[in-house]
Amino acid sequence: MRMRSALVPLRDDRGSALVIALLATVLLTSLGIGLVMLSNTEGAIAANYRAGGETLYAADAAVERVVQDLLMVPRWNDVLSGAVTSAFVDDTLTPTTPYGEVLNLTSLTADLQAQTDATDPWALNNPHWRLFAYGPLSEMLSGGALQSSTYVAVWVADDPSETDDNAAADVNGVITAMAQAFGPHGTRRAVEITLAKTDSRELERGQIAQRGQEELNQRARKAAVQMPGKAMTASDLNVNTGGLVTR
Repeated sequence: MRMRSALVPLRDDRGSALVIALLATVLLTSLGIGLVMLSNTEGAIAANYRAGGETLYAADAAVERVVQDLLMVPRWNDVLSGAVTSAFVDDTLTPTTPYGEVLNLTSLTADLQAQTDATDPWALNNPHWRLFAYGPLSEMLSGGALQSSTYVAVWVADDPSETDDNAAADVNGVITAMAQAFGPHGTRRAVEITLAKTDSRELERGQIAQRGQEELNQRARKAAVQMPGKAMTASDLNVNTGGLVTR
């Protein structure tokens, strides 16, 4: 019987380059998608940080605006009772922000009061919050000088350090103000301050002393300037009188 030897042909490697190319394409595509997602995440973080900063500044501006109104009220009991409010008030208690968020200021007031009453650290002297000022930040100044789409609201309450057991009466000339700002991307920031009245006589004396010092400074600056055509002279400043003494 004749034996036949069979030769096994080598396998063809055609197509392996296509597989490698597909694997490289998948790898590069995944890398590109990861970079895009990372870039979007960093952009969102930067936008949220910017929105948070803008909202915080808006709350601070609302506090500054309210301070000016409170200083014009002779009796802060009228503020605590709700009889007097700020000149900066919106025409609705359910405003809609430019970002589509609907605010219910009545509910926000109730929530703020509930958070304060939850701890109940001062019993009858717990602050009783009153809505004092609210509106778009862009309308705070006349003429639309503020270019902002943030909405702000400010509440006032009696100073909790009092011991008169009456949250609607101010006896020590100190009250508390809480400002909340509602900005883009759902950001919210709050600023709380304690405001105290000062003695009007001391304030007046301080203003007079400041004006007197400014007048002395202006005189000293004018005296130090030589008129054209006149001889130059040397002068020394007298620290006791504030005047100039010619050498």
